[in-house]
Amino acid sequence: MASTKTNPESGFNPTTKTFHSLRPPIYLPQDDAPISVVDYALGYALSIRSASCWPDSTAALIDSATGQRIPYSDLLKRHKSLSYYLQHVLKLSRHDVALVICPNCVQVPILYLSLLSIRVVVSPGNPLSTGSEIARLVELSGPTIAFATSSTAHKLPKLRLGTILVDSPEFESMMIRTTFDLDLDHGPQPSQSDVAAILVVALCRSSAVAAGERASPPVLLYTVPLFHVFGFIYSLKSVALMETVVMMPRFGLDGMLKAVEEFGVTDVAMAPPVVVAMVKSGSSERYDLSSLKSLVIGAAPLGKDVIAAFKAKFPTVELAQGYGLTELTGPVSRVLGPEESKKWGSVGRLYGLLEAKIVDPETQEVLPPGKQGELWVKGPTTFKGYVGDPEGTIENMIINGWLRTGDLCYFDDQGFLYVVDRLKELIKYNGYQVAPAELEQLLQSHPGVADAAVIPYPDEEAGQLPFACVVRRPGCILDERSVMEFVAKHVAPYKKIRRVAFVNSIPKSPAEKILRKDLRKMVLALLLTTSSSKL
Repeated sequence: MASTKTNPESGFNPTTKTFHSLRPPIYLPQDDAPISVVDYALGYALSIRSASCWPDSTAALIDSATGQRIPYSDLLKRHKSLSYYLQHVLKLSRHDVALVICPNCVQVPILYLSLLSIRVVVSPGNPLSTGSEIARLVELSGPTIAFATSSTAHKLPKLRLGTILVDSPEFESMMIRTTFDLDLDHGPQPSQSDVAAILVVALCRSSAVAAGERASPPVLLYTVPLFHVFGFIYSLKSVALMETVVMMPRFGLDGMLKAVEEFGVTDVAMAPPVVVAMVKSGSSERYDLSSLKSLVIGAAPLGKDVIAAFKAKFPTVELAQGYGLTELTGPVSRVLGPEESKKWGSVGRLYGLLEAKIVDPETQEVLPPGKQGELWVKGPTTFKGYVGDPEGTIENMIINGWLRTGDLCYFDDQGFLYVVDRLKELIKYNGYQVAPAELEQLLQSHPGVADAAVIPYPDEEAGQLPFACVVRRPGCILDERSVMEFVAKHVAPYKKIRRVAFVNSIPKSPAEKILRKDLRKMVLALLLTTSSSKL
């Protein structure tokens, strides 16, 4: 509970040196009345259905590729039928682990709900992973069964209960059988408590922003993968709030814009590179995007220059940045509403269940508003540890209940959080710390740059040099000198780009995070094989 000495403007308590949430309080179920994530999500959905004027045929899930629609009435029936089949036919039970290797599709949220309802542990994986990477995931999580698609099943090893294809007629039949009563164990697992807690946060957030403000349910387009914590949690949240969700099996800018036009999408969850692409591509002019109201941005910071360019091109679309961690079962903060979205560069205020500290990574001194340091977070959604990870790692990450995020951040005097960069990504140049994210945001604002990333390059005198990898826009003439001069005009001398390589693409994860290790390998290979600046 926050002390009376907590500053009502910033949420900072100078006595405890802790930042408290400025959001309305959120109340979780009591320990003596536990509730599972499925009970909570579906119970909330049913209450909305009974109280709202939205038709029962409102689409819950839409496949953007095929146009298949699953209304809420069918979704609930399919969930119950599939849950029964998993429990009574396949004999899955509490503590069994199910591996899910699927691209985004309408079957996956129903599968998640059904597995969670019978207390099966869900282990989602990247469908683009190689066979050896999936084998490592199997080794860590120990699944008894796998769910895949016809395009991913060949990469899976044999499991005790085999692999079920979610895009097969057999899986469809599992969801439309006669439903019987389920024999569910209602004792909550710690992991489900975490998910239920964060679901409460998401519901309160969305209801505060959206409920009562729109005459019809919002239509969300998910460009984020469902195996990522962002997509996993939001898919459950969307079911609970009866939001229509459009699933894209494979992301492409034109495909996304076409889906916005075709399905009247109001909200899109995406990573910063997609925002950059919307700003720089002429594709948006070919589609009717009038239904679009907001973009929810996560996974990485979004630069002020990019925000300014986006608002100039799409003045009626709200940009709502957020920040979250898998280790906290999802979101930590988010911008809410038009007024807060004016705080360009901020990832919003803390959610109601969380507390935070900013800690100097060198001295461990706890810092006040305006000072940069490592973000530490505490709350009921903190994870219990990594599967198969040594205990020492957890002990280093969680100290007296505080999770060390590894992110360099600061709060302003109004309680808004700003993410500077990952601490481990900082470039050490002549004793100065240079944040790659700041330089990347600046480079992305250049009209001739389609994409960019900055990595450290070893140097005997300076320690490390900021090295820029740049993707030119088609038809643009851009050389190493012009890139370095552009950056030099906008930053302090120690932040200057010292070397540049032009590349065809920046390697990224499905969540659109830069794969810096892969990028460093690319640069090393370039420097070892040629003196050219073209990969």
